[in-house]
Amino acid sequence: MSQTEAKSQHLHLRQRIQALGPWFHNLDLAGIRTAPDHFLGDYPAYKWQCIADVIPEDLAGWTVLDIGCNAGFYALEMKRRRADRVIAIDSDQRYLRQAALAAEVTGLRIELRNMSVYEVASLRQKFDLVLFMGVLYHLRHPLLALDLIHTHVAGDMLICQSLQRGCTAIADVAEDYPFDEKAVFEQPGAPRMQFVEHRFAGDPTNWWIPNRACTEAMLRSAGFRIEAWRGVDCYICRRDECRPSLELPPDPE
Repeated sequence: MSQTEAKSQHLHLRQRIQALGPWFHNLDLAGIRTAPDHFLGDYPAYKWQCIADVIPEDLAGWTVLDIGCNAGFYALEMKRRRADRVIAIDSDQRYLRQAALAAEVTGLRIELRNMSVYEVASLRQKFDLVLFMGVLYHLRHPLLALDLIHTHVAGDMLICQSLQRGCTAIADVAEDYPFDEKAVFEQPGAPRMQFVEHRFAGDPTNWWIPNRACTEAMLRSAGFRIEAWRGVDCYICRRDECRPSLELPPDPE
């Protein structure tokens, strides 16, 4: 390829990237950064560094589900580690188009699906690893989402990351309290989730913002055992069979 042809291809790629903007994932596509001025810095690469060492370097034989994949950063990393099958889902078509371009440029094959977390039962498969990064607080029904993940797609490991605010302490909460108990609700480290009626950070899809205690309590309630806490908001979990009896929507026929 001549230098002129290479420059032309580079310009064409830059134009394709710009046409799909704005990007929330800062990817390196053939030397072009998709979100170089991201307000969070090199995102989500710095989140990836918090969890990269808990995922095997060689994922040969593994199946992976990336829920809320955005532009596909984590899904592509799973393919770089040779995962057999990576399904990446998102309810936003623009993000999926970004992920498709990223897969094309990198040559990494991921399966993209336009679907929400509430539809995961339709995949009819359990995965060795489920990634649930930066999604929980965007959901109107976050605990339902965790229940559905546990029931339908989590085979073993779940990695969950969620925006958190408030106290990072964990209060010693008993399993039960009398009806007239009030003091427990005032403890700084009690599980709390703030409802966002309008917007947070300019985003109308930020619905619920938990504190650390609430995130951990929700994961346990949904049937996940927390094995490690990375960074400030990343949880490495394993699926437990034991959890409270729940009534969930039936499997799709």
